[in-house]
Order: sequence, then structure tokens, then C-alpha cells
Amino acid sequence: MALSQLFWSQAWHRRNATKCGKCGPGYSTPLEAMKGPREEIVYLPCIYRNTGIEAPDYLATVDVDPKSPQYCQVIHRLPMPNLKDELHHSGWNTCSSCYGDSTKSRTKLVLPCLISSRIYVVDVGAEPRAPKLHKVIEPKDIHAKCDLGYLHTSHCLPSGEVMISTLGDLNGNGKGGFVLLDGETFDVKGTWERPGGAAPLGYDFWYQPRHNVMVSSAWAAPKVLREGFNPADVEAGLYGSHLYVWDWQHHEIVQTLELQDGLIPLEVRFLHNPAAAQGFVGCALSSTIQRFFKNEGGTWSVEKVIQVPPKKVKGWMLPEMPGLITDILLSLDDRFLYFSNWLHGDLRQYDISDPQRPRLTGQLFLGGSIVKGGPVQVLEDQELKSQPEPLVVKGKRVPGGPQMIQLSLDGKRLYVTTSLYSAWDKQFYPDLIREGSVMLQIDVDTEKGGLKLNPTFLVDFGKEPLGPALAHELRYPGGDCSSDIWL
Repeated sequence: MALSQLFWSQAWHRRNATKCGKCGPGYSTPLEAMKGPREEIVYLPCIYRNTGIEAPDYLATVDVDPKSPQYCQVIHRLPMPNLKDELHHSGWNTCSSCYGDSTKSRTKLVLPCLISSRIYVVDVGAEPRAPKLHKVIEPKDIHAKCDLGYLHTSHCLPSGEVMISTLGDLNGNGKGGFVLLDGETFDVKGTWERPGGAAPLGYDFWYQPRHNVMVSSAWAAPKVLREGFNPADVEAGLYGSHLYVWDWQHHEIVQTLELQDGLIPLEVRFLHNPAAAQGFVGCALSSTIQRFFKNEGGTWSVEKVIQVPPKKVKGWMLPEMPGLITDILLSLDDRFLYFSNWLHGDLRQYDISDPQRPRLTGQLFLGGSIVKGGPVQVLEDQELKSQPEPLVVKGKRVPGGPQMIQLSLDGKRLYVTTSLYSAWDKQFYPDLIREGSVMLQIDVDTEKGGLKLNPTFLVDFGKEPLGPALAHELRYPGGDCSSDIWL
């Protein structure tokens, strides 16, 4: 353990030992979370929008306990009451940011809808293996109180409230604001940002209270991305290329960081260490990882630390194919960074012991657009000598490429799904629509680094009762690397 990590871990325990006879949700520190129990079930939204199947999206519960007779099976499905919501990401009613409050309990999963702008609140506390719908928040309530829509990331706050980022207003124009919910009643309270203070574009966010900061990212206006990807929109400057730095206490933007080689910044990840004044963002279209950090004077800067070079190709929509970094994660000890290249098809692990100089320690191809025998021919490749083989797991050729990822608390298992967003799935991977997405599991070497596919693990969402579904983000009942924030 690094001395700095040991210091903040011990300091937190000393500060909270007298506060917390019976503690609240989550864990006292990220390092304590690494000692948590092995995951036994996983929740993930499954989408039918754009598949041709007239059925509601649903929350799937998957058994991931190797000792269970239902291992690798969907054991429960909770359908939503509406069609074409586009469930996407999810968050909790409360998490480790409320660890010191014994009155809080992690019992509700919050599911914002990217397209319909509804919010579903699901009770996972009463029966974790069979969740039930608790409350539906309709778009009109969000529009009326916030003038926001197209919801994305949900985070629980130290105040006990829930905050959800948005991509736009009700007309599909860009508007990076934040909807605030009461953490007990889930009533819409209004916007977190000050009136008129929304960012031009929105997507993801992460806060770090010790530095009085929040950082948010920018995809595009909903009307730009809603029906698919048009390269002309990139030329027209309609996709995001900035990070927004917010004053956490005053709820206002204090800096806008322009990203060099940073088109479409998506997932924002501060280091888990709450004393850390730096983090990373994955920029999808430029296929770069950018490090943002606090300067001595208190301002913030950003620098490119990883570049995935594009491949010159034939048989694709453009002459060059980007990797398309769509999800990134940091291990709870802040040692490893993981990301997925959805188009190239590889999953990567980097050692970030020196955050300014990440070092590649693991790489695994899990499908993608450049596999041998496919429609795309690679003409020039700065990284590979030959096109990778298609991935076959338990007799199934895996459609799509690695997309959403989730790491076990101890860092030893990485779960992967293959759907990005239904309209883009349909455009880039039509076979995903026909065959459904999959969930895979990767074994991680946490000592030397390295990734290895578990050949016995496959959840095939192509075999769902109502037809092939698109499975997206993964959540563990007790919190995970992308849901919990420490103070």
C-alpha cells in the first residue's frame, strides 16, 4: 500500500471511529471496500428500443456465484411499465458517501431513462434476487421543475439526495444540467446547478468534496445523437470536446477545459482516494485517455496520457476506424485503469501507479469490427500484425465489441457487456440487434497485471424469453467501482 493511501485510510478511521457505532451504507474507504464480499448477483438494464421487439426495457438480475446452480443465468426480470424508455445507467439512493450516517440504507436502485426522461426507482432491499418497482417519476415532473431531459448518470450525494446528469432540454437541445431528487421520497426538488447555470452539453460527472470540485463531461445534444451517428455532425462541431469544472459548494462552473485530441469525452473517474486531486476521462471518438488535475494555484488542467491509434480500413463507413473508448474504470486501490475499445474490440488494463505515465499491462480482444472474416479489411495498423480472430465462448460467436465494464471489489474479476446505445448498436453492429448482447467475465492478474477470458462464463441475452435484448451497465447490490464516492 502506498504511504499516501495508508495515511488517508488511517486518518479517515480515526476521524470516524467515534462517529460510527453502527455505520451506514457502503464502506469506510476504498481500501476497506476491497475486502468486501464476493459479488453473487449483478443487476443490469436490458433494452428493446430499436430492436423491432415491442416490449418494455427491463432490469435483469444475473447470478454470478460459481457455487450456485443458477450460475450464469438470468434469475429475475423486472419489466418497466412503458415502451422505448432506453434504460441506460443506474445509481443508488445512498452509498459510501453516507457511510457515517447509520440511518441510511442502500435499498433502492435509481434507473434514469436516456430517451423517455423517466426515472424508475427499484426496491432491491426487500428481495435482492427479485427486485420490485418502487416509484415512477414521469418526464413532466422533471420538465416542469428543471426544464431538463435525456437523463444519464445517477450519483448519491453526502446530503442524502440523489443527483442525475442530463444531456439536454425537453426539445432535445444540448443542456448539461443536474436533476436533484429527495433521497427518501424521490420527489423532484429542482436543479442542482444555479438557475441558468447549466453546461452547454452534458453526460457524466464525478465529485471530490475535499477539493470542492465536480467535473462533468459532454457527449452531444440529444437531437444530434438520438437516431445514430452522422460524421457530418463531427465536422460541424456538434459533439463535445470540453470538460466542465464546477465549484462543489456554490454549484457553478468555474472553468471550462478544452481537450486536445479529446472528442466526445464520456466517463469521468476521479481517483478513489478522496484526497486525490486528479482523475481520468475517456474520449470516445479521439480514442484518448485524458488526465485532469489540480494545479498549485487551485486551477485545473488536462493532458493526454493514452492514445489508441486509428486503423486504416476498407469496407467501413470511414477510411479510418477509431478504437472508440466507451467505458473506463479505476480499481479501488487506484492502481489499474481499464477501458474498452468498442469498435476495435479490445479491453485494456493500464498500471497507473504513475498517473502521468500509464503503462499497458493487459489487452484482450473480445469481438469488435476488425475480426478476421468480417466485412472490414485493415489496410494499415500501428499496433497489430494481423486482424484478431472472432471470439467464440461456449459455442457462441460473440457479436459486437466490449463496452460497459465492472470490476469486482477485490479487483480480480472484470465483467463486460457489449451494447453501447440501441441506435448506435443498430448502426455499427446490426448483429447485436439480431442476436442480442452478451455478458462475459475476465480474470485479472492484480499482481503483475494481465487479463484472461473465463471460458466457462457466458450470459447470452440473445436467448431472452421475449427475444434478443441489449444489456448495458452492471451494478452490484453492495456498491462498486463506478457507483461509490468517498469523502
